[in-house]
Amino acid sequence: MPVTTRQIGPCFAAEVDGIDLTRPLSSADVKAVHAGMDEYAVLVFHDQKLDDEQQLAFSRGLGELEHAVGTSLRAPDEYRLPTTFADVSNLDKDNNVFARDDRRRLFAIGNRLWHSDSSFKVVPAKYSILHARAIPSKGGNTEFADMGAAYDALDAETKAEIEDLICEHSQIFSRQQLGFFDFTEEERARFKPVRQRLVRTHPSTGRKSLYLASHAGGIIGWPVPEARAFLRDLTEHATQRQFVYAHTWRVGDLVMWDNR
Repeated sequence: MPVTTRQIGPCFAAEVDGIDLTRPLSSADVKAVHAGMDEYAVLVFHDQKLDDEQQLAFSRGLGELEHAVGTSLRAPDEYRLPTTFADVSNLDKDNNVFARDDRRRLFAIGNRLWHSDSSFKVVPAKYSILHARAIPSKGGNTEFADMGAAYDALDAETKAEIEDLICEHSQIFSRQQLGFFDFTEEERARFKPVRQRLVRTHPSTGRKSLYLASHAGGIIGWPVPEARAFLRDLTEHATQRQFVYAHTWRVGDLVMWDNR
C-alpha cells in the first residue's frame, strides 16, 4: 500500500496513510516519514495500536533515543516508566494521582505552556512522539505552532534584529511564569540555563524558524525584563491562530513532530 499524506493544518501538519507502525519499517517507509517531517513538521497516524516495545522500535528506526533523566522532580526511585519514555503524567510510580499540592505535580503544570521539547538541554530533541491509548472525556487537545511560518511573517527589520540573538533556556524559567519557585540547590544546579539561538536553520530543509519556548528566560546582553517582554511578544506573534494546528485526539492516534 503506497504511503500518502494529506495536509490538515493551516500551513503545516499532515495525516499519513499506508504505514502500519506495529510492523518493522522498510527503508522506503523510513524515508517517507523523514520526508513528511521535513515538509509538514507534524505527522498524524490514525488507528495505530502499538505496545511499548513496538513504539520504541518505531522510534529507534528514526534515530537515537533521548532518555528522560533528571528532567522532572521525580527521584530515580520514583520513576513510573522506563527512561526511554518521558513521563509527563500526574501519576506516581504506583499509578496513584498526585495530591493537588504535590510539588512534582505543580512542576509538571509547566508542560502546558508553549514549549519546544528539551530546549533546556545542550542538545535539544529532534522528534517527539505521543501515542493515545486512552483520552479524557473532554478537553485534552494538543496545539502545535509553525515556527517557520511565524518567522517568515516577520518584517525585515525584526528578522535582522533577532538573527544573531542567543537565549538562555531552563525549566526554572518556564515554572517561574506560573509562580513555582520551590527549587532546591541541587535542582537549580541541574536546571542550569543553556544557550540556544533564537533563529535556527533546519538542517534538512535550510528553512529558518523561531526557536521559542516558555523555557527561554533571557537574551544574552539584554536586561532580563526587556528580554522577557520581547520574547513574550514574539511568542504571541508565533502562536496566532493562522500558525497553529490543534489536534483533537482519538484512541490509537500517534502524533510526531519536529522540534527543529
